[in-house]
Amino acid sequence: MPLVAGVDTSTQSCKIVVRDAETGRLVRSGTAKHPDGTSIDPQHWWDAFVAASHEAGGLDDVAAIAVGGQQHGLVALDSEGRVIRDAILWNDTRSAPAAEDLIHELGDGDRDAGAQAWADAVGSVLVASLTVTKLRWLRDAEPDNAARVAAVALPHDWLTWRIAGYGPEGESPLGPRLDALVTDRSDASGTGYYDAEADGGKGAYRPDLVRLALGRDDVALPRVLGPAESGGVAHASVAGADVEGGALLGPGAGDNAAAALALGMTPGDIAISIGTSGVVSAVAPARTADGTGAINGFADATGNALMLAVTLNAARVLDAARAVLGVDVHELADLALAAPPGADGLVLVPYLEGERTPNRPDATGTLHGIRLATSTREHLARAYVEGMLCGLADGLDALRAQGVPIERVMLIGGAAQSPAVQQVATQVFGLAIGVPEPGEYVADGAARQAAWVLAAADDADAPAPAWSTTIATTLDADPRPVVREQYAAVRDLV
Repeated sequence: MPLVAGVDTSTQSCKIVVRDAETGRLVRSGTAKHPDGTSIDPQHWWDAFVAASHEAGGLDDVAAIAVGGQQHGLVALDSEGRVIRDAILWNDTRSAPAAEDLIHELGDGDRDAGAQAWADAVGSVLVASLTVTKLRWLRDAEPDNAARVAAVALPHDWLTWRIAGYGPEGESPLGPRLDALVTDRSDASGTGYYDAEADGGKGAYRPDLVRLALGRDDVALPRVLGPAESGGVAHASVAGADVEGGALLGPGAGDNAAAALALGMTPGDIAISIGTSGVVSAVAPARTADGTGAINGFADATGNALMLAVTLNAARVLDAARAVLGVDVHELADLALAAPPGADGLVLVPYLEGERTPNRPDATGTLHGIRLATSTREHLARAYVEGMLCGLADGLDALRAQGVPIERVMLIGGAAQSPAVQQVATQVFGLAIGVPEPGEYVADGAARQAAWVLAAADDADAPAPAWSTTIATTLDADPRPVVREQYAAVRDLV
């Protein structure tokens, strides 16, 4: 049976899974850490990919490989294929003023008009996360570096390019072919200069928006591939050396789109992911154009739209709680569940790293309702868990407001395995929730895409392989309105 590999080049690490192309059975895997920070030399991503490949037993026997990864990061390349400066990641908020400038400029000075114009153009109102704002920041803050930009790539684009054998002269087998850069609709749709609805849904770049941000549009942008279109072949020194014809390269995907593909999401499905960021995502037939900025209208990895509400503050809120209380993940859950719903009025607004939804990049966290009775470890643990989930519940409400159907809700991400998160989620969301088997959903989605590309090489109309996702736990709804009511009363007091 042919094997395929899926890669997740995330904010925190590189994960690789090798799976059976027909059944999706996991054969082996590997992982390697990325350094912390919001500005990273991409060489670290390559080094981690190589290390994870070795841990996974090598990739010589895989027939196809695809890369899913963190979205929005700016990888600026010069004409020799060299990285000009450290990549600025999605969670770097330095370009927040640039986002506001671009919104006002597209609206001819009217902020509300500009916000709607961006939503109409690319599906999203600009926030610091989106790549186009980082281009404007580069133009204004580092004009010498901006003048050197010959190509702009996203993290997964750059890693796919390196896997194909391209890169700086002397550091890669095939040299700096900038025209060999490829991407997919899902990741391109998060740049702020790609319209996934253009050309009858085929999608197209908006060079006018690149020019608005960078001051010019003569830069190479990755070729956008279809959902099952191959981007070439991996270099034999990286993958596929033992496979006739080599390992086909998939188009890859943004992390949320890859996870949706792994979960087999279709219209009506909602995934609430609690990782470094918190994401409420929904697959829909077409994107919305939410001028309030609460919802981003991206593309998914299958040809549908992917509607997202994204918070910067998710699993790291729980990390902060553990640090404050000096406990491990199990002890934190026990403490949180020992306090009543609503924590007797203790409420955390968890803007610990600024916030993206709502767009408050300079906000800080606030703790309300501190009294002698609530000054306990149990109440504090509960407030941290409830505050994090309330931010995500606001995202779910924003999807409802846009008319997105909600038929099935799944809770994923590392923090989804916490008993406290699971129980409190049913109270905060007031919905039944399915918790799938733990997995590396982004890497798994990339592997499923690789299998799809492999099948499409023989039959252009082949569907994505029907790999199954098991719901390990189904949680009944247990609505406790007091939690949301308390949070709503103080969330804007920042």
